[in-house]
Amino acid sequence: MTMGKTYVFCCYVLLVLWGASTSNGAEEEEAVGVYELKRGDFTVKLTNFGATVLSVVLPDKNGKLDDVVLGFETIDEYKSDKTYFGNIVGRVANRIRGAQFTLNGKHYQLVPNEGDNMLHGGPKGFSEVVWKVKTHKADSHVTFTYQSFDGEQGFPGDLNVMVTYMLIETNKLGIKMEAKALNKATPVNLASHTYWNLGGHGSGNILSHNLTLFAPDITPVDDELLPTGQIASVKGTAYDFRRSRPIGSMFNELTDGYDINYVVDTEGGNKHLKKVAVVKEGKSGRMMELWSNKPGVQFYTSNNLGHLKGKNGTTYSNYAGLCLETQGFPDSVNHPNFPSQIVNPGETYKHVMVYRFTAN
Repeated sequence: MTMGKTYVFCCYVLLVLWGASTSNGAEEEEAVGVYELKRGDFTVKLTNFGATVLSVVLPDKNGKLDDVVLGFETIDEYKSDKTYFGNIVGRVANRIRGAQFTLNGKHYQLVPNEGDNMLHGGPKGFSEVVWKVKTHKADSHVTFTYQSFDGEQGFPGDLNVMVTYMLIETNKLGIKMEAKALNKATPVNLASHTYWNLGGHGSGNILSHNLTLFAPDITPVDDELLPTGQIASVKGTAYDFRRSRPIGSMFNELTDGYDINYVVDTEGGNKHLKKVAVVKEGKSGRMMELWSNKPGVQFYTSNNLGHLKGKNGTTYSNYAGLCLETQGFPDSVNHPNFPSQIVNPGETYKHVMVYRFTAN
């Protein structure tokens, strides 16, 4: 290859990898990469496609390392994924009835992707885009950013979004989600949609995991899994996890697992964060505590995985993982009695999650 051809080839590679302005002024998409955070035996891998958690490797009580997050073998599989494995979902997580809402007297029609409704931000929500990498320090943090444009999936206004994953001490993973509305009021409700199995991602179902949820109420749903607008006590129902018990212990009282928003107890937290949940897995001895500043948490037991091919040749069946998605209440834009998700121009939405992992 001649020097001239080498130069052209190198420029082409750089263009593909990093993105550059084309002849018509359009900017090429950011490269998709994998970013590792590591302290001792605690390792987290992420990708800027969907700002996604790919893996979390932790020791068990005997020091054995396992990946406790469900996922896929390749990035391409995430691009065609319908489970939202590990993604940041938004602009508005969860469901919006009729894929529409009215704000400040104006009606907004969104892009539906679950029948007539919108789920997790629509067919191309934040889980389906490539985020820019702002900073990455392997023993500390990685920050992803995304500029959501006015009208994206039908939502009003330009929105600057930033998500930082950070290692705290030697056994905590923090997630900080921020979004600033630039020119129009808009709903914002970001959520981390990671599927956990503390026995290891390929260890079977999570029905024997013991769960405590610091939540006295739920927001009941109809047959489309949309809130009715009510807030109901969990007392005396299969939804009551105020005392630790196995997730599967009252499955016979459910139609098909758990997929419901819990109202987080406002007591027992510090000024900023409240304790949301504790999950324990007996065989490994692993325990995960979750803290957040949001009023709700969606508890989902992966009811619809079927037989899905995952990492390391694993096949994930129903109930192979559990999701604890701290959030605003679903469909809040259509329920004035729910906590507002509206962010006005100049305001910043802030959502913090902290996971603490131990094993004994």
